[in-house]
Amino acid sequence: MRSASLTFLTGACLLQIAPELPAPRTILAAAAIAVLLFALRGRIINLLAAALLGATWAAFIASLALADALPRELEGKDIVVVGTVASLPHEFDGGTRFNFEVERVLTPEATIPQRIALSWYGRMTGPAGAAQVEPGERWRLVVRLQRPHGNANPHGFDYEAWLLEQGVRATGYVRPAGSANRRLDGFVPSVGHLVERARAALRRHIGTELEGKRYAGVIVALVIGDQRGIDQSDWDVFNRTGISHLVSISGLHVTMVAGLAAWAVSALWRRSFFVDGAALPLVLPAQKAAAVAGALAALLYVLLAGFGVPAQRTFYMLAAVAFALWTGRIATLSQVLCLALAVVVIIDPWAVLSAGFWLSFGAVAVILYANLGRVQPAKGWRRSLRMAAQTQYAVTVGLVPLTLFLFSQVSIVSPLANAVAIPVVSLVVTPLALAGALLPAPLAGWVLGLAHLLVDWLAHAMAWLAAGPLAVWSAPAPQPWILALALAGTAWMLAPLGWPHRWAGLAAWAPMLTQLSTTPDGGSFTVTAFDVGQGMALLVETNGHRLLYDAGPQYAPGADAAGRIILPYLRGRGIRALDALVVSHSDTDHAGGARTLLQGMEVASVHSSLAAAHPVVQEARSHTRCTAGQEWSWDGVRFEMLGPAPGSYADAGLKANARSCVLRVSASGKAIVLAGDIEAAQEAQLVQQRPASLRADVLLAPHHGSGTSSTTGFLAAVNPGIGIFQVGYRNRYRHPKREVYERYRARGIRRIRTDEAGAVTISFGSSIELTEYRASHPRYWYGR
Repeated sequence: MRSASLTFLTGACLLQIAPELPAPRTILAAAAIAVLLFALRGRIINLLAAALLGATWAAFIASLALADALPRELEGKDIVVVGTVASLPHEFDGGTRFNFEVERVLTPEATIPQRIALSWYGRMTGPAGAAQVEPGERWRLVVRLQRPHGNANPHGFDYEAWLLEQGVRATGYVRPAGSANRRLDGFVPSVGHLVERARAALRRHIGTELEGKRYAGVIVALVIGDQRGIDQSDWDVFNRTGISHLVSISGLHVTMVAGLAAWAVSALWRRSFFVDGAALPLVLPAQKAAAVAGALAALLYVLLAGFGVPAQRTFYMLAAVAFALWTGRIATLSQVLCLALAVVVIIDPWAVLSAGFWLSFGAVAVILYANLGRVQPAKGWRRSLRMAAQTQYAVTVGLVPLTLFLFSQVSIVSPLANAVAIPVVSLVVTPLALAGALLPAPLAGWVLGLAHLLVDWLAHAMAWLAAGPLAVWSAPAPQPWILALALAGTAWMLAPLGWPHRWAGLAAWAPMLTQLSTTPDGGSFTVTAFDVGQGMALLVETNGHRLLYDAGPQYAPGADAAGRIILPYLRGRGIRALDALVVSHSDTDHAGGARTLLQGMEVASVHSSLAAAHPVVQEARSHTRCTAGQEWSWDGVRFEMLGPAPGSYADAGLKANARSCVLRVSASGKAIVLAGDIEAAQEAQLVQQRPASLRADVLLAPHHGSGTSSTTGFLAAVNPGIGIFQVGYRNRYRHPKREVYERYRARGIRRIRTDEAGAVTISFGSSIELTEYRASHPRYWYGR
């Protein structure tokens, strides 16, 4: 069973990296072949059948999900729908977001997916506000939708895959339609609605009792698994100290709740002899009653947690143990773990795409493997402490390769941080949070206040640990062969007692720990244009230096392109510092991520056209104002600042766009011009004053291809072979403008849009090589 579960997982994983789904006939034929192979005798044949069955099952589920699609012709159209609020709403600055289950479409001849994700901005004119939607309510709404689309970048979060896993097949927003948007029913009964309404009530109760408290979001996360109320700065601390797994409903917490329920029922059941006519152990053994109680308590807690993978895994394992106890079967922990793994993949084949899946199952697998031949009855606190230390050591060491592969960094202080945080959070804070969430006021306020106080103290201790320069080890994400070698070495180090020279397994880590970030050869350079939506961000790399041109947009308070896209990419590449950051101008789609970048990575100098009082200028270690004529060379690569003119800073009437830093990078006769948001007037000045400096092979389309830029004269002067348009999918500015886009085509310029291509990498050497991320890493859900 264990081998079959693992090969079933392998098949599901292979399907999730496929560029296209098999045809329905192929899926059916493969499933039939898998069934026939199972009928044959032979271990290898059966394992092949399990792998084939895993792939065909994942393909079948995916084909069903993708069939529920929004027609392209309905994107951006007003559609009237009736349905129910199907998730816990997330309130943000300016509105709320929630999933919506569509029951009816009132717009004639319109067909939309059953589950959509909506944002409701502002407040409606009726008696209820947009932020007042509650799970389970039935609404009539006027919406505008688009097909699922996310940013596609190396080492980045795949939003499209996440939407597919959530069953969301279209996203959009509620139109401000006055009384046309109205609540029809206060609550539509269903199990899912009841669970989500309960989660909303608990979150509201905790928020009321802890109003204004910084770590109220942590308490909410421990009770209902909703982590969206935790500040990004706190997440940074939790990640650097390796305790982020505790700031949620983890498997440890589910086990604790199940254990308490089982203990309470067992104690009461055994004492029922003292109640007249209630000799319950004679009807049902106390052990079986406790098992049922523990499994039911775990299920309830997991449902309140939002059914995340770590919580699922724990529930399935507890359920399997309870089933084995009821049926009198003997099941090893490894069998229970593999059974839980198979159930998770069967229910959610896309779970294999999440880091939580691998870390959750990996941690339990490491504990089981490392304790082979070591488990002894815990007698006395010294032996218990030694066993806890051995387990923490095994988990820390065992997950290093996987953590580096997933996040390109590993916490060095994690063992110490977890030694403090695990007992505090699991044994004290979580029970207090659960009790406080269920108690009425004022008792709830006192209990929740104590839990918050402990979290506050813990967070300060973790912040002190995270502040150390050696708190985190960073390295490039290991290649598959390096990861496989490191995993083999880890297995050697954690082998059972008696295994020879276990310390020698550390040698297999050497390639993983000594990787260096790749760099271009001397005299050449590489440019990566990130897919940041409607904004700009490009990384220029030479043999020994790196420069970031613009830092992308701010998406919402506390969320920007630097935190979501640029920093994960730099960490994934093993890049620990930047030599320069150029912020072309102050618009938030260019400067929105600059402060996050400066706080998250060492940046030697900043070049910008920003005012002296701008926060980015104030936080920069060294700042230089961009002016035409500035030049420098790195590793045989020349950097020339073509604009703005020095006198432009004295003109108070100029827009920020007009002062965009225009940078030309060249080497070996090849060049790229990064033009920011300059418009026709600035293009004309450059053509008149510096025509010879404009010639380039690649042009970053000025102002994202707006109608005010990319004039005929400017394009003639630059004469590029490639034009890069950094634009957002279906952006509200409609960039690039059709006439401008056609202007590039008419000149024979190859046009690349980041909303279609994803991140674009251009290598400038003896020739120019261009790689589009979506083309080089195709997935069957892209564009679907």
